[in-house]
Amino acid sequence: MRALVINDLQSLKELVGREIGVSEWFCVTSERVERFAEATGDRQWIHLDRERASKESPYGGTIAHGFLTLSLISHLMKDVMEIRSGVRLAVNYGLNRVRFPAAVRTDSRIRARVTLLALKELPDSAEAIFMVTVEIDKSEKPGCVAEWIVRYYQ
Repeated sequence: MRALVINDLQSLKELVGREIGVSEWFCVTSERVERFAEATGDRQWIHLDRERASKESPYGGTIAHGFLTLSLISHLMKDVMEIRSGVRLAVNYGLNRVRFPAAVRTDSRIRARVTLLALKELPDSAEAIFMVTVEIDKSEKPGCVAEWIVRYYQ
C-alpha cells in the first residue's frame, strides 16, 4: 500500500472528516518489546516472561506495552500519508484520548487506520487532529484508539 501523497496543507484541509488510509502491517516482535522495556524501565513479567505469561496471563502469552503500541503510531503514519510541500517540521503535539481496548500479543501484526478529524490554522502552524485506530491482525478489537494532535510548521 502506498502512502497518500498530499501536495500541501491546503490539500490536507480538504480531507477533514475522511479516512486518509491504512498502513502496512507491522510485526511487534518480542525483541522490540524487550528493547522498549529496557528503554522505559517497565519490565513487568507480562511483557517479558514468556513461560509465566503463558501460564498466568489472561492473554496466553506475553503482550506489548500499551505505550509501545501508542508510540508506533508515528512510524505507522509514514505508510498512510506524506505531505509533499509547505511543511518544514511536523511535531507530535499530544493526545486527546487514548484507549487500549485489546492487548497486542507479542509477535502479532498491527496496522493503523487514520481519519483526519480536524485541521486548524494557527499563526505559526497548522494543527491536525487524527483519529488513529491501531488494528490487530485476527482480532475484532483494536489494540489502541487515539486522537493524535500533530502540528505542522511551514
